[in-house]
Amino acid sequence: MKKYISYALGAFGHDAFYNTLSIYFMMFVTSQLFTNAGDAKMVGFVTTLIVVIRVGEIMFDPIIGGVVDNTNTRWGKFKPWLLGGSLVASAGLIMIFSDYFGLTTSNPMLYLILFGITFVLLDGSYSFADISFWSMLPALSMKADERTKFGTFARFGSTLGAQGVIIIITPAIMLFSQIFSGAKSGQQTQAGWLGYAIVVAVLCVGGAMMTCLNTNEQHNKIRNNTKHTGVLEVFKVIARNDQLLWIALAYFLFAFSYVVNNSLLMYYFRYRLGNAGAYTWVGVITCILGVISVASFPALEALVHRKAIFCGGIGVMLLGYILFLFAGTNLLLALVAIGLLFFPYPLIFLATLMAITDSVEYGQLKSGHRNESVTLSVRPLIDKLSGAISNGVVGIVAVAAGMTGDAKPSDISASGVFHFNMFMFYIPMVLLVVSALLFFTKVQLSEKKHAQIVEKLETKLDDNGNTEASTVTTDANTDANAVPDHS
Repeated sequence: MKKYISYALGAFGHDAFYNTLSIYFMMFVTSQLFTNAGDAKMVGFVTTLIVVIRVGEIMFDPIIGGVVDNTNTRWGKFKPWLLGGSLVASAGLIMIFSDYFGLTTSNPMLYLILFGITFVLLDGSYSFADISFWSMLPALSMKADERTKFGTFARFGSTLGAQGVIIIITPAIMLFSQIFSGAKSGQQTQAGWLGYAIVVAVLCVGGAMMTCLNTNEQHNKIRNNTKHTGVLEVFKVIARNDQLLWIALAYFLFAFSYVVNNSLLMYYFRYRLGNAGAYTWVGVITCILGVISVASFPALEALVHRKAIFCGGIGVMLLGYILFLFAGTNLLLALVAIGLLFFPYPLIFLATLMAITDSVEYGQLKSGHRNESVTLSVRPLIDKLSGAISNGVVGIVAVAAGMTGDAKPSDISASGVFHFNMFMFYIPMVLLVVSALLFFTKVQLSEKKHAQIVEKLETKLDDNGNTEASTVTTDANTDANAVPDHS
């Protein structure tokens, strides 16, 4: 139990960090950092920098996965990158939630240069930590039930981390605003946001330390079937794994639609409902539902399997979107809609994570050697890509809809509401439908098929003494596709 809880604590700090960066940083930029009428250009510059850096860095994620796979230390291949990456990324988070000692007003150009450098270091370090953390999963156990336990505990922790920040963000910012700035009750200041960022940074580093101290990689003949992966080879590893690619595409459409909606949610409460304080209820509701959702995953996976979980979950989310459209400015209906939108999210995430984890052995059977971190890097890559594009979308939508600074709901025009609804509701709904269709028709790596693949791998490695990878390669493509199962 100690190892499961420690892995969950790592996920807790990890996702508190991710949500803060992907969802709330743009709110800080538009509501605190640049609030004057002439600051729209600076918002645009910061948004552009974030999108360019994150999208540009994403292409290196498979290479980072290759670096992790090729690591060999007394602490294993994952832990040094997990802890070191978390430390550097957390320091960067604290920096970007500041005005760089007044440079935003005294020297905006210097601010942009320093911000860009900080964000490159932050994003790169976070990538090493992110990929290391999640690619530990197939190394912690080869058994499906144990992997499900690790994945479920991790999702439990990440749910509490991601949704917990929703609960604490507004009270924490207001508290630190009073402590550091002497602000009146209900007011937010830059110093208040900085205090909140420091808390998240501490949670991120603390969680990584707990994971490093109390989890261990397994060593067996299947995991030993590895070789040094070159820079170009990492992309071939991904390209050859057809099931990984289909899972990745379906998950990207889902993740992007969810992150865009979630990123605009705080704007909805502040600029549509005119009740920013009520946003705390979102955290309370989603934390409770998240615990129930994650706890139900093992039983659901055994009962209906991943494909039904993924597609059925999207069906429930679509009902939530429809209810949200009818909610308008009704707080109660909006909260019910949020519940419907969020409840399936941890289930869909876990179904995807388990499918990608199982694709490690699928790819191993096809290629003849194992690539854990390269394969598992695809999921964090997708989350960061969707988060990066979301940052750009949120910045554009906020300015286009007039939802910046101290604007009130009455200041938002009908055109502004239309643009806001287009990106918060209509586009995400279309993407979800396409995602479900892809997962249902193209993803065929079921739990039963994975068990058969593991059995074939063990047999081959026993027959070859785990030394003739070429023999495995010769028959791998035939064997990988000779296990038809569309359940």
